[in-house]
Amino acid sequence: MMVENMNRSNFEVLGMCCATEATLVERILNPLHGVKHVSVIVPTRTVTVVHDLLLISESQIVDALNTARLEASCRPKGETNNEKKWPDIFTMACGLLLLLSFLKYICPSLEWLALGSVVIGFPKVLLRAIASIRALTLNINILVILAVCGTVALQDFTDGGVIIFLFSIAQWLETRATHKAMVAMSSLTNMAPQMAIVVETGERVDVNDVKINTILAVKAGEAIPLDGVVVEGKCEVDEKMLTGESFPVTKESDSLVWAGTINMNGYISVRTTVLAKDTVVARMSRFVEEASSRKSKAQRFIDNFAKYYIPAVVLISASIAVVPAALNVTDIENWFHLSLVVLLSGCPCALILSTPVAIFCALTKAAISGLLLKGGDYLETLSRIKTVAFDKTGTITRGEFVVTDFSSADEFNNETLLYWISSIESKSSHPVAGALVEYAMLNSIKPVPENVENFQNFPGEGIFGRIDGKDIYIGNRRIGLRAVCERGDCIQSHEISSSKKQCGGETLVGVLSLVDACRTGALEAIEELKLLGVRSVMLTGDTSQVAMYVQSQLNNAIDIVHAELLPHDKAKIIENLKKEGPTAMIGDGINDAPALATADIGISMGISGSALANETSHAILMSNDIRKVPEAIRLARKTTRKLIENVVISVGFKCGILALAIAGYPLVWLAVLTDVGTCLLVILNSMLLLQENHKYEERESVRSKYGKFLEDKTKPLLKKQSSIDEEKGLISGEECGKECCISVTHHVETSKENKDESCGVSKMSLLNGNDNGNFMFVEVHVVKHCNG
Repeated sequence: MMVENMNRSNFEVLGMCCATEATLVERILNPLHGVKHVSVIVPTRTVTVVHDLLLISESQIVDALNTARLEASCRPKGETNNEKKWPDIFTMACGLLLLLSFLKYICPSLEWLALGSVVIGFPKVLLRAIASIRALTLNINILVILAVCGTVALQDFTDGGVIIFLFSIAQWLETRATHKAMVAMSSLTNMAPQMAIVVETGERVDVNDVKINTILAVKAGEAIPLDGVVVEGKCEVDEKMLTGESFPVTKESDSLVWAGTINMNGYISVRTTVLAKDTVVARMSRFVEEASSRKSKAQRFIDNFAKYYIPAVVLISASIAVVPAALNVTDIENWFHLSLVVLLSGCPCALILSTPVAIFCALTKAAISGLLLKGGDYLETLSRIKTVAFDKTGTITRGEFVVTDFSSADEFNNETLLYWISSIESKSSHPVAGALVEYAMLNSIKPVPENVENFQNFPGEGIFGRIDGKDIYIGNRRIGLRAVCERGDCIQSHEISSSKKQCGGETLVGVLSLVDACRTGALEAIEELKLLGVRSVMLTGDTSQVAMYVQSQLNNAIDIVHAELLPHDKAKIIENLKKEGPTAMIGDGINDAPALATADIGISMGISGSALANETSHAILMSNDIRKVPEAIRLARKTTRKLIENVVISVGFKCGILALAIAGYPLVWLAVLTDVGTCLLVILNSMLLLQENHKYEERESVRSKYGKFLEDKTKPLLKKQSSIDEEKGLISGEECGKECCISVTHHVETSKENKDESCGVSKMSLLNGNDNGNFMFVEVHVVKHCNG
């Protein structure tokens, strides 16, 4: 019952100007009874609170924040941020009185209007300062209060009015400047519609009330309300906002669709597969929110620095004022002005904002273009990447296999064998399994998974199942050795492609040939990585012939190829690559999870990838376009440059004002103006990351530069036979426990110089003229126990 009462509420806190006030927000909300978690996103001035509705309401949370004059308001779900087009009435009144006070040169008595501007603007800042003191937080509000009190004590009312007005107007300007970031965030959170049409009743209902397996109607031009499967109709869907895919995707019966994508034409009925809170777009917005609230190393360093920096500035400023006064130094007023300039120039707002705003904009930009990063730290890591390792099946290739040939032993009936294979494979989630099941059904053979006993999965090898009293192993060449070893029928011969073992224990009863094409853009992505100075590596559990065939399709663009790997082998290779520099791993399957977790940054293929891969990865690629990876690296490097620029801006201007003050020109108003200006410059500079990507270099299109991507490269390969084809033992002796098994891992380094020396694909026949794919062979073994 407690779980059902938990609510996730979003609040706009316009009075929060920098990370120092984020600490204030956390200290106000965390002690409240019923508040479970508080997440603060400074760039968009957004606070997300997970709370128990029975213990504390949204209005009570707003009231708690507004006791500190933080201008908080609840943001109803589905609404965009309200742009604050004009300053509040107090700020405008303060500015008007200050402006009139400059007429003191005509009428001296008008100077008192400057004091009036201080009186009008002072209470709002004072209340925030009091709230900060209660929360034991030293922030900009306290610095401003000290500076205003100092100028009033010196009867410099004009400077006091300038400080109050510029500080108030700065917060409004920063809110205006960050509005674009708010809109970008809203484009994620509000992507999916809030209403849906139920086919059965025809009524419009709130998406939060829609249950799983409900049939929804989606007309042309409407956004799909929830993730689901098309059960009727056909249309083209615009998935650009979700995956970054620029072209519409055709959807028909049994096609997957996602909330927030647009039905461009036609009518479809969609059966929902998740609740509104679990849609892909809902998870996207949560990822961006959590990533933005998770501080990067640079941000943590600056925040920790600010904890000691602000008290130090206050002490230095106080010393500049007190020490000369104690020593009865002449021109004491000049020293007081110098102390005020130090106090205001020491405000770290611009420095503190320099990191979170840039990182938030970069995370938002990456999410909009189809890559979800789980934290700002991974942006920093991505900018330093030296090696990118790719899984093959489902990452470089489509992972959509088609059976092109099936040959079986004479003693077995084809239909019976296909029945066994499809029944066992229907229990597996591997892409090859789907292809084999579909092939059986195309031959009018229906799989019956209920008849399969003792199903087992061997990652990197294949699967096992018992059906009709027979033990059947299906997989690559490794599975043959496992079949022999696990049944105790090991012999000294390692040749498993023969039709029958000497003892009659294991029989190779069939070989299926499958084809899988490389993804569009794979070659372009690898070439783009080269331009960025990043090395590419392919890791696959398939045979070396298959791996090198894919390498040939990619014009030998991959720098290093590792074949015939088990999941733990991939993780070990990633460990070795990390010694040479930061390494990224891209994969989609369960067998990629160890490598994804081991890499400095693991990137999973989000929509097509497994749940385990998504969980263990540090980033999720929403589309299947791996060209997003070099784009993300460019974005990360650009973000790093922005961070450096922001720090230079925030520190450089402050140092200039301090140097001017020390030289004898302690201008308080200029110190305030500089503080305001640097904050705005830092924000606007960071906002440049949200702009559309421009071409970094003028170059020909990939199609014209590289020729036809899937041209026939099989025939020349068939003429070259490699010794690799003769190596058979592929399962470690430690795992098997028998001396008959050996372990061989193929590691082939390629370069432009050895382009024509790639391994051939042996014993391969092309059927129906289809030679554009990546060939894979699946062997089927039936185990018969020896009779002694």
